[in-house]
Amino acid sequence: MNYRTRISKKLLFVASGLIVLFFLIKLFSFSSEQTTDDKTYYSKFRQDYSIYSVKIPEEMYFCDEPVPLQDLEVKRRMDKELLSNTYFQSNTIILMKRANRWFPIIEPILKKYNIPDDFKYLTIAESNLTNVVSPAGAVGYWQLMKATAKSYGLEISQEVDERYHMVKSAEAACKYLKRAYGEFGSWTLSAAAYNMGIDGIKRQVTKQRSDNYYDLYLNTETSRYIFRILAIKQLFTHPEEYGFHLREKDKYSVVPSHMLTVDTSISNLVNFALSQNINYKILKTFNPWLRKNKLTISMGKSYIIEIPDSGYQVFFDYSHDSLYLGDSLINSQINNQITDSIQDSIR
Repeated sequence: MNYRTRISKKLLFVASGLIVLFFLIKLFSFSSEQTTDDKTYYSKFRQDYSIYSVKIPEEMYFCDEPVPLQDLEVKRRMDKELLSNTYFQSNTIILMKRANRWFPIIEPILKKYNIPDDFKYLTIAESNLTNVVSPAGAVGYWQLMKATAKSYGLEISQEVDERYHMVKSAEAACKYLKRAYGEFGSWTLSAAAYNMGIDGIKRQVTKQRSDNYYDLYLNTETSRYIFRILAIKQLFTHPEEYGFHLREKDKYSVVPSHMLTVDTSISNLVNFALSQNINYKILKTFNPWLRKNKLTISMGKSYIIEIPDSGYQVFFDYSHDSLYLGDSLINSQINNQITDSIQDSIR
């Protein structure tokens, strides 16, 4: 190998080394920049964002029945539900808004049946105040099973399902709770029975020789049930202590409405809705218990349909459009006629 060849190889080796060194320097320089940027980023994150453990009251009551918070297991379970509902902020604040729409309807029904006011929070634990259907087949705001609903006088057919009717389902729920209280003499156990069934709680009370909800070993859902209701009650009655700030105008309001008593079959609910200066969607929103596009009414029977007063108007020219209600031709919105089939009962 000659001298010139050896020099060329050395130069090539040095050049390769310099290139590798350059890339290593850039790599570590980039990593250092990223590390510095991350440190600043996460420092600001820690400065601006904090999560705190929530306050557990020294005393809590459900329907004036004390919660034994001196029991460390009870206190731990209460802490879990308060944390879960406090930090599920979007859901909890929606529930607070929604409650302003429904609690004024639920509260007088509870009072009518001498059921403690705390049971209004049960509807949130059951359905989030929505007309949902559970995997087990429980339906509506109060999550009533078909057999239970029928046993307390609710109508369930292809065209009508009163489990979707807030007032009627609330009355059925109140009757169930009164029966449960008659069995147990405890509103806490009555609430647990609403979730697990009266017979289910009775079996566990007998089996475990205890009539105290907080001492019973129950399934996961029922074990959490009262604690979730208590957490909801605490957040709703002391919202600002847990970081929730709502103005009155932020809450969902009760929409003024009136009632129509109908005793003649309606063959087309779309046409009926339009005759009331609303649309089918609004009719179904205010009357979710109507399950089909028609309502068949037998002799001597009647139904009450809720119609919003204002704010939900459908602007439509009825002056040339006669609409059929069942077998009767009506123009109630056009000529302000009042028929025998529809009597306006203002709530």
